[in-house]
Amino acid sequence: MTPQEATLSTADLANAPSGRMDTSPAAERQQTQPPGQDTRPALFPERDAVDLRKRWTDIQTAFVDEPRSAVQQADTLVADVMKRLAQSFASEREALEKQWDRGDNITTEDLRVSLQRYRSFFDRLLSV
Repeated sequence: MTPQEATLSTADLANAPSGRMDTSPAAERQQTQPPGQDTRPALFPERDAVDLRKRWTDIQTAFVDEPRSAVQQADTLVADVMKRLAQSFASEREALEKQWDRGDNITTEDLRVSLQRYRSFFDRLLSV
């Protein structure tokens, strides 16, 4: 993690110019769900989700001794999650655009899966 990424805040994301963000290669995508859970595809690979939850738990625990620092860390963590999500979608879009630019035939099924992923994420955002 670079020093700039370590201090990224939600305000930084909100004030960033619209358009392309840094789209470094996205981490592998595992679409796993525990049995009996939500059937929508996971937004992060399971090991990343576990790490993010642990970071959140650590922040909550630290609140007792350092409330201000905990809130700052929470903001940084939320900004990191939002950035990762944006990068994931940007990478997916970029892959489709590369296929189009090469003249590759993208099936309607490929596009349907992409649109479903966007819809699922969009619905999650609106239900928060």
